[in-house]
Amino acid sequence: MAAEEISKPPSLPPYPEMIWSAIAALNETGGSNKTSIAKYIESKYGDLLAGNTALLSHHLNRMTDTGELVFCKNNYMKPDPNAPPKRGRGRPPKPKDPIAPAADLPPARPRGRPPKDPNAPPKPPKATAAGTGRPRGRPRKMARPARGITGTPTATTAVPMTAGSGRPRGRPPKVKAAVMTEVSVQN
Repeated sequence: MAAEEISKPPSLPPYPEMIWSAIAALNETGGSNKTSIAKYIESKYGDLLAGNTALLSHHLNRMTDTGELVFCKNNYMKPDPNAPPKRGRGRPPKPKDPIAPAADLPPARPRGRPPKDPNAPPKPPKATAAGTGRPRGRPRKMARPARGITGTPTATTAVPMTAGSGRPRGRPPKVKAAVMTEVSVQN
């Protein structure tokens, strides 16, 4: 048991305390950067854990997020007690007004569409489409009149297109040019 206690490394203070002591001891005017803080901690506390740099980075970031340290120009320093509080980016939030007591507020409505009243009289049907005599919706597509070879229309009345009409859907195939059978010979 005595051998286990001897091989055990001496207990280190928490990282925030080591960081505070390093910044106070270095006492640089523009603050101390991460490498100088790490070198000071290694020199004072000797051999540290294998993940010392990761732990140091984590605690420095956490201390800057909570406001214990200020990060400026790649240096960490103690915050100025007379400095105004740091504001985040973007538009500042609106000041909150004191809310009136709950007795003045009306009861909250339930979500969704309200249920139909079973005692209400039935509504009359809409007379917009029924009175005109035209069917509802989009009118049917009418076929173009077919043209013959000469270009004269063969059908004068428009016939509604049906699913089985002669023309297929989509772009028509390319028309191949007629092959010339005569060969012109020049003398």
